[in-house]
Amino acid sequence: MTRSSGRFCHLAFLLTALWSLTAAAQEWPRFRGPNGAGQSDATTVPLSWRLEECLWRVELPGVGYSSPVVHGERVFVTSANEADGTRTIRCHSATTGELAWEKTYPSATYKKHKDCALASATPALDQERLYTTWVTPQEYLVLALDQATGEEKWRRDLGPFKFMHGYGGSPIVFEGLVIVPDDQEKGGASSLVALAAATGALRWQVDRRTDRAAYSTPCLYQPAGSPAQLIVASSAEGISSLDPATGKVNWQVALTDSERVVFSPVVAGDLILAGCGSGGAGKRLIAVRPGDLAKGTPGEEAYEVKGGLPYVPTPIAHQGLLVLWGDSGVVSCLDAATGEDHWRERVEGTFYGSPVRVGERLYCVSRQGKMVVLAAAKEFKQLAEFDLGEPSFATPAVANGVMFLRTHSHLMAVGKRGP
Repeated sequence: MTRSSGRFCHLAFLLTALWSLTAAAQEWPRFRGPNGAGQSDATTVPLSWRLEECLWRVELPGVGYSSPVVHGERVFVTSANEADGTRTIRCHSATTGELAWEKTYPSATYKKHKDCALASATPALDQERLYTTWVTPQEYLVLALDQATGEEKWRRDLGPFKFMHGYGGSPIVFEGLVIVPDDQEKGGASSLVALAAATGALRWQVDRRTDRAAYSTPCLYQPAGSPAQLIVASSAEGISSLDPATGKVNWQVALTDSERVVFSPVVAGDLILAGCGSGGAGKRLIAVRPGDLAKGTPGEEAYEVKGGLPYVPTPIAHQGLLVLWGDSGVVSCLDAATGEDHWRERVEGTFYGSPVRVGERLYCVSRQGKMVVLAAAKEFKQLAEFDLGEPSFATPAVANGVMFLRTHSHLMAVGKRGP
C-alpha cells in the first residue's frame, strides 16, 4: 500500500442536525444505516452466537444480496427468483420474525455477473413508506409502498438501463425526496434523479457522463451550520457534491479514468472518501476536503492511497480511524486524517458485504457465510469468527439493540431489544 498526500488536515468530528446522519439513531433506514456510515452504539448485540441462539430465523423466497432495513417494529427485505425474475418485498416483525406482508412482482431475468443478484439494491425508508428499485435492460422501476400494509403508493419508470454486471446502487431519502442513482454503462444515459417521496413526481434530474457503471450509494455531508451536500461517486464524474434540493453541482474531484466505482462514499470527520478498482481489487482511494459553499471554494484532494484496498466493501470510520476491509480478506486500519497506516492484517474468507461498527467492535460477514469480528481500535485484535449457516453477500443492519442479517436464503435477528 502506498500513499501520497497533499497538505494534511486535522480531523474534526462534526455535529449535525440531520436525523439521518446520527450514529445514535435507532432506525436503519438505508444501505449501511444512517447516512451509510455503518455505525451503531448498541450494547446488546453479542460478540458471537450459534444459530439456535438467534431471536428468530426465517427462510426467504428466493435469493438476494440486498441488506435489511428497519423502522420501529418492522424489518424489510427484498428477494428474487433467479429463474423467472420474480421480485419479492417482505415485511417481518422485528421482534418475532413473523411475516406481516409480502408483495410479489413479476419481472424478467437477464444476463449479469454470477455474483450479482436480481435483488441487489437495498430499499430506503422514511417514516411512512418503503422505496425500492428493480431493473431490467428495458426499465428502471422505482416503487413506493406503505410500510404498514405493503400497499403500492406509486411507481415510476426511469427508462432503459444499460449495464455489464447488473445493478447495485441503492436509493436514499432526504427531506421529502427519494434520490436515485442511475449510473449506466457506456451507451446508456446516466443521471441522478430526485422524486417526491409522497407522489413520485420528478423534482429534479441531472444528466451525468457515462463510462463504467457505478454500484455505489450516495451519502450526505453537512458540517454544523452549513447546507447539506449530496455526495455521489462514479467513474466518469469522480466525487461530486450537489445541492440535494435542486441537483445543482457544487464541486467535483476526479477519481479515475480507467477503473470502476463500487463501494460507496463515506464521511470521516471533515473528509469524504471514495475509491475505485477492477478485477476484484481496489486500486485507488482518495480523501477529499469538501468545498466551502459559503466561500465558493471547490473540493480538493487531501491524500490518496493506492493498492491493498477494498473494491466492493465500503470502508468505515470511527474515532479518527479508517478501516478498509478488502474483498480478499486483507483488512487495513489508517489514520483517517492523513492516510498513514496503523495496521494491516489478513482474516479468513473473501468479502462482498461491508463492515458495521457496533460499540467497539467491527462485524463483517464473509461470502462463505462466516462472521468475523474485530476490535474497532488502533491495534489489531480479532475477537471472534463463527458460521452463519450459508453464504452471504449482504451487510448487516442494527436497530434497537438487534442485529439483522440476511444470508442467501434466510433472514435472522440476534441481540436484545434496547439502546
